[in-house]
Amino acid sequence: MKLLATSDLHVSYQDNRRVVDAIASSGQEDWLIIAGDVGEKFVDVEWTLRTLRQRFAQVVWSPGNHELWTTKDDENQARGEMRYKQLVELCRSLDVITPEDPYVVFEGDGGPVTVCPLFLGYDYSFRPHGATDVESALAIAHEAGVVCTDEYFLHPDPYPSREAWCRARVAETEERLKQVTGPTVLINHYPLVRDPTFVLRYPEFALWCGTTLTADWHRRFNAVEMVYGHLHIPRTTHYDGVRFDEVSLGYPREWKPRGTTQVKLHDVLRES
Repeated sequence: MKLLATSDLHVSYQDNRRVVDAIASSGQEDWLIIAGDVGEKFVDVEWTLRTLRQRFAQVVWSPGNHELWTTKDDENQARGEMRYKQLVELCRSLDVITPEDPYVVFEGDGGPVTVCPLFLGYDYSFRPHGATDVESALAIAHEAGVVCTDEYFLHPDPYPSREAWCRARVAETEERLKQVTGPTVLINHYPLVRDPTFVLRYPEFALWCGTTLTADWHRRFNAVEMVYGHLHIPRTTHYDGVRFDEVSLGYPREWKPRGTTQVKLHDVLRES
């Protein structure tokens, strides 16, 4: 009984869809974590979660930024928080655990640990050198030609801004985590600390990669491991003795040069 993880499946790409369709559990009792960016369209998210839920004893999902996009070619035109709530209801109809559900305890290999899927967003606090506020940080990014597509498709409704939505999510989630005792696995689409973004080819992109408000959560909330995606740089690092794992598949142009032919599921509690 293993706790496995992946992220950034991006099934709108047919090559990704094929490798995702080939994902199989090594045992009927395995759990699967999906740390966001399944796809942009509701129909793609539903297909992916339904397919994988049939192959694993439990599936745990944290949203990425792509699921929250509202694009013109998606039949579902819900925006912002309403879109997120609809995604949660979709997951519940498929028996997939979301950040809105009670945290569950994994009792298998490496457990027991409380599995905590999070939805926190970002607040533009991972700023480039010389930026003193959100406006100056975004100006630097625009000048460098590095602007996340979220600026056009990820709407914060009914919040006045993405950073306001992030702050609300952080406050709500923090109160829930305070109630958890014992070791945890924290799951979020973005890393809880800024350090993993220091290897980005375009450092300005860090603006859309998390919030400084969670910088000590891996220590405060007894994490044995922090699972994330988004950066498309799969690797393991350690901060304050806590293991951080980026578990993304990424785009075909990224995984094909690595010789990837199938999704390598990360063994959260056992892999060295």
